[in-house]
Amino acid sequence: MAFQKAVKGTILVGGGALATVLGLSQFAHYRRKQVSLAYVEAAGYLTEPVNREPPSREAQLMTLKNTPEFDILVIGGGATGCGCALDAVTRGLKTALVERDDFSSGTSSRSTKLIHGGVRYLQKAIMNLDVEQYRMVKEALHERANLLEIAPHLSAPLPIMLPLYKWWQLPYYWVGIKMYDLVAGSQCLKSSYVLSKSRALEHFPMLQKDKLVGAIVYYDGQHNDARMNLAIALTAARYGAATANYMEVVSLLKKTDPETGKERVSGARCKDVLTGQEFDVRAKCVINASGPFTDSVRKMDDKNVVPICQPSAGVHIVMPGYYSPENMGLLDPATSDGRVIFFLPWEKMTIAGTTDTPTDVTHHPIPSEEDINFILNEVRNYLSSDVEVRRGDVLAAWSGIRPLVTDPKSADTQSISRNHVVDISDSGLITIAGGKWTTYRSMAEDTVNAAVKFHNLNAGPSRTVGLFLQGGKDWSPTLYIRLVQDYGLESEVAQHLAKTYGDKAFEVAKMASVTGKRWPVVGVRLVSEFPYIEAEVKYGIKEYACTAVDMISRRTRLAFLNVQAAEEALPRIVELMGRELNWSELRKQEELETATRFLYYEMGYKSRTEQLTDSTEISLLPSDIDRYKKRFHKFDEDEKGFITIVDVQRVLESINVQMDENTLHEILCEVDLNKNGQVELHEFLQLMSAVQKGRVSGSRLAILMKTAEENLDRRVPIPVDRSCGGLKSFDLLTC
Repeated sequence: MAFQKAVKGTILVGGGALATVLGLSQFAHYRRKQVSLAYVEAAGYLTEPVNREPPSREAQLMTLKNTPEFDILVIGGGATGCGCALDAVTRGLKTALVERDDFSSGTSSRSTKLIHGGVRYLQKAIMNLDVEQYRMVKEALHERANLLEIAPHLSAPLPIMLPLYKWWQLPYYWVGIKMYDLVAGSQCLKSSYVLSKSRALEHFPMLQKDKLVGAIVYYDGQHNDARMNLAIALTAARYGAATANYMEVVSLLKKTDPETGKERVSGARCKDVLTGQEFDVRAKCVINASGPFTDSVRKMDDKNVVPICQPSAGVHIVMPGYYSPENMGLLDPATSDGRVIFFLPWEKMTIAGTTDTPTDVTHHPIPSEEDINFILNEVRNYLSSDVEVRRGDVLAAWSGIRPLVTDPKSADTQSISRNHVVDISDSGLITIAGGKWTTYRSMAEDTVNAAVKFHNLNAGPSRTVGLFLQGGKDWSPTLYIRLVQDYGLESEVAQHLAKTYGDKAFEVAKMASVTGKRWPVVGVRLVSEFPYIEAEVKYGIKEYACTAVDMISRRTRLAFLNVQAAEEALPRIVELMGRELNWSELRKQEELETATRFLYYEMGYKSRTEQLTDSTEISLLPSDIDRYKKRFHKFDEDEKGFITIVDVQRVLESINVQMDENTLHEILCEVDLNKNGQVELHEFLQLMSAVQKGRVSGSRLAILMKTAEENLDRRVPIPVDRSCGGLKSFDLLTC
């Protein structure tokens, strides 16, 4: 099959099939008509889902096994795959979806968290007079508005600032941003505006002020990507789609078409990853929506097929919330090497990214130290020198693989747009490739349209425009107040539940455990500094969570916000899941080990811990070395050259501080590089050198020893608590 350039809505049909390729102008007219029809149908036809609650995974597996033939089988549980399942089932098609891992376990949970039309794509459209890019932006802005409407609990508008350091940039960027508003038309979230230097610093006080001449602020949407993906999957299940995670496609099934004598894809051989059981799922049409693994599934159909995807890795890092204002993002449109960097508030933290580099496809992408440092260096360029950007403040990092559509000869992923292509093979396999998060719904609509036409399925137009996703229909901004009043939840926890589960938050609240305190009445937290509660673990199982990794990364977002907090919550999460799912002790241990590996490699814990190693250089002034030696010997009274848990306990007791032995063991282990159960003087000096250089932050031992030294003479009791691995009330820079 000859490769054609990916154009929004283009359908590539294999030889021997009736080819239908829509021109751009025809397609634009067709899409407008379809959108209009779909909205009417969504309002008039789809009143209530067939299931009040999504069926259990076991029930879904039984449906997959016992259904003689589905109309459509979707391979892939990311945003696009789940969108295809929802689009198909709401048209009245008998629909199935299988995902090898968990819903949103790949690219869809590792995005920049933006719902956007693409400011830089519009710039390219204007500069290059590129109609294709313009129409892509226009469509994305329509989809942005729709997504904010159908999932209001998971999404919201976000102002984003473009700081200006040269006067000529003001009219240049102002025209571009105003064009962005104009293209959005009536679906413009809020009008962009210009800020003077003083007003820009008022809104973003940590901004680099030298040579700053002003700023422009525009609006895009932001969402909780993994939860949004899950909401699409759950909505599809409620409307009757048989959806199952941890179901791997082993091979494609084929049968001979009696009319043409050609082989047609007729389903897939599937394997339950959790049990090893295999069975066939038959379908009139199979849709390949497997993201970065698109070509792997296509090769199951035809091993000689020409690849159409070129994967690109995008790394993001998470830093403490004080690095950015609570409700203002920042865009650097021209980094040192031409890539775009976003710097955004998210879940009370700050997310920065992204990189864009060619990569190999893997199930477990790992953020590289090189990419992390690139992002940190760019962040330093536009933050005030008063703000020390420290490597140790990276609380989590992850890499996502973007399945960009490209010509096989292309080697430059930076210039590739997020257009998508629908490909139909000679045997009838429908593949949806490329695209971006924001346009998942229209991608799904185009894909199902192609499937209906090619396979002659009995279905009407798409009905997903305006169709509320699970939790969105009866949500309101004040819903959390009822949770506080009716259930006695903390306000922060109630707000979290409302914006995560929408109108389903009451079901989570009903499952919440009594705290035994005067306030809050219910809602035991998994970790103290995040609003996630134990009831969410139980509810997460109803949402098809099967592993501890599912819980820390997608049902909650702990792993993406703070790897140390996620690690701390793991034992309790495994205990609660084990109780609900009847796990053996062996299974619990396996879950702990698997989740710990996930945090260590995929969520950046390895990169974080490697900031302090046996080979860490000690770069301290002689006066600093003397000061730290003095502090060390306050604990090492008998000058052994090392300190142990007993030494630390002795000093803490002398200043009336109590700390359990397990916590002390954890604190010392963070610094015990050779793992011999004690901290030597050189290890302590390595730690303090790394702290001074900003490679390590939040070290509990460093803060504990500093505060203990200050209080030894006064003998005043001090509070000791954990925050990002340290104590909130003390500044490590003065250690």
